[in-house]
Amino acid sequence: MWTDVVDLQGFYGTRLGETAAHVIRGNIREHWKNLKGKSVLGLGYTTPYLTQFEDEADRVLAFMPASQGVCHWPRGGPGKTSLVDETKLPLPDYSIDRVLLVHGLESSEYLRDMLREIWRVLTSDGRLLIVAPNRRGIWARVDKTPFGWGHPFSRSQISQLLDDALFVPMSTNRSLYVPPSQRLTFLQSAPAWERMGKRFFPTFAGVLTVEAGKQLYVPGTPKKVHSVRRTSLVSAPQAYQKASNTPRASKLK
Repeated sequence: MWTDVVDLQGFYGTRLGETAAHVIRGNIREHWKNLKGKSVLGLGYTTPYLTQFEDEADRVLAFMPASQGVCHWPRGGPGKTSLVDETKLPLPDYSIDRVLLVHGLESSEYLRDMLREIWRVLTSDGRLLIVAPNRRGIWARVDKTPFGWGHPFSRSQISQLLDDALFVPMSTNRSLYVPPSQRLTFLQSAPAWERMGKRFFPTFAGVLTVEAGKQLYVPGTPKKVHSVRRTSLVSAPQAYQKASNTPRASKLK
């Protein structure tokens, strides 16, 4: 179930949300050091993390799922956000170089369809970067932040999902070791928590960032992709009637 965009905005407007965004932005930058000339798509709620690429990438877009809701971004400029169906992205094949997925993997009810749709829009050498709550971290156990809502994942679970969607995991980083508390002493010492966490207890990170590339050649028999019947979004309730046109069998005398 997708987290409402109002709740997400509210969290990132707090000091705890700002601290989490700052830490995760640094982790994302470790994966993507230079995006000059690239097209970047954020899917889910990614605006706190896309700002760092605005003056660097050739094009930056933010797609927000219909079940989550949409908000204007960036402030004071032309809007770059769109309300979409995460399984039917309004983009041509092979049109995006980088896709950032935040507050998406733990929320979507159509994970494999969403990942396959991301696969479709990525270029052949494109990259997908997933930011997801770590099931072993304390952030996944505290429901006062968005990282405690939805379904957390382990690294092996994410790798399996990526493999099913024809992606190849390339690198994994861990971050967000600071406790999910509004206490100023914790927030001010966030850099120290990150250093100690990565050195002494890396498995208990709050989030995982997993980068993957497209698998272009499938060895052996291609995997069958099952389509999922979706309910269309409409402005008013629709009624339908299922007609039965099966003739009854006549009796033999």
